[in-house]
Amino acid sequence: MHETDNLNFTPLALEILKDRYLHRDAEGNITETPKQMLERVADSIAPDPEMAQLYYEIMANLDFLPNSPTLMNAGRPSPHGQLAACFVIGIEDTMSSICEALRKQMLIHKTGGGTGFNFSKLRPKNSTVNSTNGRASGPVSFMRLFDLSTEVIQQGGMRRGANMAILNADHPDIREFISCKDEEGKITNFNLSVGISDDFMKKVVSDHHSPEAALLYDIAKHAWKSGDPGVIFLDTINKDNHRPDLGTLDSTNPCGESPLFPNEACNLGSINLANFYDPTAPMGIAWSRLGKTVTTATQMLDDIIDISHYPLPEIQAAVKKTRKIGLGVMGFADLLYLLRIPYNTSEACQTAEKIMSFIKGTARIAANIQAAAKGHTINETVTCVAPTGTLALLANCSSGIEPIFSLSHTRTITKGDGTKIDIQIFNPAYETLLRDNTITDEQLKKICVTAYNIDYKDHIAMQAAFQKYTDLAVSKTINMSNEATADDIYNAYIMAWTQSCKGITVYRDGSRASQVLTMHKDALPEVKCSTC
Repeated sequence: MHETDNLNFTPLALEILKDRYLHRDAEGNITETPKQMLERVADSIAPDPEMAQLYYEIMANLDFLPNSPTLMNAGRPSPHGQLAACFVIGIEDTMSSICEALRKQMLIHKTGGGTGFNFSKLRPKNSTVNSTNGRASGPVSFMRLFDLSTEVIQQGGMRRGANMAILNADHPDIREFISCKDEEGKITNFNLSVGISDDFMKKVVSDHHSPEAALLYDIAKHAWKSGDPGVIFLDTINKDNHRPDLGTLDSTNPCGESPLFPNEACNLGSINLANFYDPTAPMGIAWSRLGKTVTTATQMLDDIIDISHYPLPEIQAAVKKTRKIGLGVMGFADLLYLLRIPYNTSEACQTAEKIMSFIKGTARIAANIQAAAKGHTINETVTCVAPTGTLALLANCSSGIEPIFSLSHTRTITKGDGTKIDIQIFNPAYETLLRDNTITDEQLKKICVTAYNIDYKDHIAMQAAFQKYTDLAVSKTINMSNEATADDIYNAYIMAWTQSCKGITVYRDGSRASQVLTMHKDALPEVKCSTC
């Protein structure tokens, strides 16, 4: 492999590409370079060579990357060319529906997608089953079945499957649901969320001694203990449902950023905001180049819908009926470092709103032009903020809209064969600031705030700022220190609802024996490095 074929990928990114993304022959030998991978993706998606070149350039510059299934599968023959990341599967209260949902889940996981379910239609545990004169086992028992199927199917040999399980707060089995992951190692392939209505939250706010408040506090206690469940606000989600004729939105993908109808899928991609820092431009952002990238990325995501091979015909039909795409961001925290704006400030939230407003407006114009040119339905959604865990590693930037986890940290990477390796990561934007001798040590400490130095109220304010201009939803972890209490989490739920967030996930540091990111104790130096 010639060094130029590695493009701008770091050594860590190259290892990830070799492990999961680059194509292999029947003997397992890698058959393409990173450059050839991006060419494969661009050439297979674009309608003509001119667009293929534009798609290639925004990826090669690491200005934009589509979701992982697109990088992995674009250009592969049917049935392998499935390019969407997020799917939702409906489940009715019949054995045939449950079995069909399980079949869909297995097919989707095999192709590299993640799945979300709302189990609220399943009858509660111990209720009568008329057809057999027996007793129902309840939603949680069926979740274990779906969890087991995920365990035995590795996604296309590339990555482990992921799921979201939602149960609405009024389901009789809700307390069994919120406690089902208290014992570590149980239902490991699911994130959990409780579906909550506005009426529920109004009762919580008006009376902290109500049954609803007691349940919300129990949810907070379990989240304090294990990081699960999260909460989704059903009415807030449905305020952005522009197709009520198709039903009510009550399910999301595994990380919660894509509320979708049953059988829908969403194609996601993320812009690396750190690459658009320009100290000579207004607000320090290269708006013109950002606008061109947004336009190209929006066109690319829509083209992906047309060439993707969907696992089932009903999924293809649902996708093409609404043509939902989700353009999001990564590298936001890096950009704030470069702009010298602390994450936990109103200025940072204002910056977030201006950026996301610009992206949404530009993407909507591009989507409408694309729809007119192709003569198809417009994209019902154009923006969505995903967590971008692996994509951010490939682009060498911070994840999604998260703050910098720590200035240096250990990240646990799960390889394609299931083995885990620990990688030491140092933030490049911080290293850039270290080399700037005009910044004092005191300024550096203020600018370089990290996830656990940020109050949960500032985390939520940032999520709300991005949500304001996001069609779908925002994936964001509300990090809390190990000393945080269940009261803190309970109050965070209320704040997230009042600020129109569509959901909230709280993670208290150390609440699980194994966690993906581990902060170094020496991650916040008292003074700048004198050798940088």
